[in-house]
Amino acid sequence: MQITGNDLIAAFEQFAPPSLAIPHDPIGIQIGDGNRVIHTVLVTLDVRPAVVEEAVALHADMIFAHHPVVFHPAKNLNYADPQHALYAELIRQNILVYAAHTNYDRASGGMNDVLATTLGLADVQPFIADGEGTNMGRIGQLPTTMSLAAFIDQVKQQLELNGVRVIARDLQRPVRTVAVLGGSGSEWWPDALAAGADVYVTGDVTYHTGHDMLAGDLPVIDAGHHIEHVMKQAVRTKLMSWAQENDWAVQILASALNTDPFTFR
Repeated sequence: MQITGNDLIAAFEQFAPPSLAIPHDPIGIQIGDGNRVIHTVLVTLDVRPAVVEEAVALHADMIFAHHPVVFHPAKNLNYADPQHALYAELIRQNILVYAAHTNYDRASGGMNDVLATTLGLADVQPFIADGEGTNMGRIGQLPTTMSLAAFIDQVKQQLELNGVRVIARDLQRPVRTVAVLGGSGSEWWPDALAAGADVYVTGDVTYHTGHDMLAGDLPVIDAGHHIEHVMKQAVRTKLMSWAQENDWAVQILASALNTDPFTFR
C-alpha cells in the first residue's frame, strides 16, 4: 500500500505527540509537501549536506530527522550562506524533511528511554518534575555497582565514543544509580542530584556549570550531544514495524554517516 509523508507522520505522532514538545520547538514538516507519496525514508540525527547527498544517492524522498534543519527563521535565502544552500538543495531534490525533536525526547520509549536502555539501566523513570525539562531525562539502576572509571569505559563502548569529558573528584567512587539526558542537559544536573543519581550522563556542559557540578559533588560524564545518534536505529526499527503491520510500500533506512562536528585527537 502506498503512503504519503503525512500518513507516516500521523502514525509517528500517535507515539510522540507534538503536544509533548517544549514551546517554540520547531518540530514537524520543515521542508516539502506532506501529501507526496513516499517510497524511501532516511532516518538521521542531523540534516547536513553530506546527509542530503546520502539521501539523493539512496533515492530517498523523505528525511526523518531528530534535530530540525530549520531551527532559526531565515531572513533571506541567499545561497552564499551554506545553510540556505542546504535548504535550496533539499527543495531542488524534492525531499520532504520532518523533524521530531523534544516530543521524541519526552515520549515514553523515545530518545531518553533508548539511551537508558543502551546504557543497560533497569527500573527506569523520569527524574525531572518541573519546567521545560519535565519528563525529559531518565534515571535507573545499573545491574551491579561499579567504579566511576569502569562506568566511563562502559559508556564509551555502549555509545560508540572515542572520548568523553568527565567532571569528578574521584574516578574510583562507586556508582549504580545513573541519570541520563540526551543533548544539552547540563542545566538539569541539580534535578539529577536531587533524584539520587550517583552519576549523570549528558552533553554540552559549559565551563562554569562544570565548576558548579564539581562543587555539588555530582560526577558528570559529558558524552557530547551526538550520543543521540542512537535514535537512528531506534526510529528505523519502529517505523519498519509499522510498515510491516500496515503493509506500507516504503523502505526505511538509517543514515550511515557520523554527523558529530567534534573529533578527538
